[in-house]
Amino acid sequence: MAKITVVGAGNVGATCANVLAYNKIADEVVMLDVKEGVSEGKAIDIMQTAQTLGFETRVTGVTNDYSKTAGSDVVIVTSGIPRKPGMTREELIGTNANIVKSVVGNCLKYSPEAVFIIISNPMDTMTYLALKATGLPKNRILGMGGTLDSSRFKYYLSQALNANSNQVEGIVIGGHGDTTMIPLKRLATYNGIPVSSLLDAASLDKVVADTMVGGATLTGLLGTSAWYAPGAAGAYVAQAIISDYKRVIPCCVYLEGEYGQKDICIGVPAVIGRRGVEKIVDFKLNDEEKALFEKSANAVRSTNNVLKEINAL
Repeated sequence: MAKITVVGAGNVGATCANVLAYNKIADEVVMLDVKEGVSEGKAIDIMQTAQTLGFETRVTGVTNDYSKTAGSDVVIVTSGIPRKPGMTREELIGTNANIVKSVVGNCLKYSPEAVFIIISNPMDTMTYLALKATGLPKNRILGMGGTLDSSRFKYYLSQALNANSNQVEGIVIGGHGDTTMIPLKRLATYNGIPVSSLLDAASLDKVVADTMVGGATLTGLLGTSAWYAPGAAGAYVAQAIISDYKRVIPCCVYLEGEYGQKDICIGVPAVIGRRGVEKIVDFKLNDEEKALFEKSANAVRSTNNVLKEINAL
């Protein structure tokens, strides 16, 4: 009997819970929120689609009662204030750091064996905070940023190719930020064919640029952060854990020398299975990609340092 808790019943959290239920990823999904009635109402709304959509997952909503999350196999943390137009992910750090620490600590009281998926922004730094604040093994806390960024990369690739998006493969590593993510255009393929042989350099560079500002583009259009793709990305990672799929997924994970980096949570390809992060995959970056990754890591560390300045660590 698999159980997943989603903390935060806003747009991202509710979408994530809905995808978990619709795809029958868990037997039970609990949504928890601090605002009374929100998680309960959205849970009822989701459950009223069960007969229409044909799922048997039980979705419940609770207001700030962590005891109802007991025995969760996976906890997905979406709570925190969302980005507004013109706001960077880094500007969210002060408020969201306190929220994430409280959420993870409270969930651990009732689900001491859970694997945590962090979605709250700034995601790399919040993942690092959760790991350091709890002292959990590094395999049990990961951020989903690279999963989302890669889905955006594949979308823009499919648009440029006028191709079936399900036949496009692409991966994004590095920090989950508009200037720190690294779409690996060298490794992108369409039905096994290198994309670099199908698109000219200018077109491919535009795909990369569009991917990097993909979140900001949607924030500008919507007036708040996106939710369908982030929620689905969180559910996708949770499915790999619950079902022990051992998928290679780009996730924000803790590095101890891999990719030339230590003491940092940042996006790299990893095997995700029942224990969370089971193995970090070395993609053998070329010199240009290594330089970009180093630059990205330095930017993430700069944001991490804010945690010490505000006494969050």
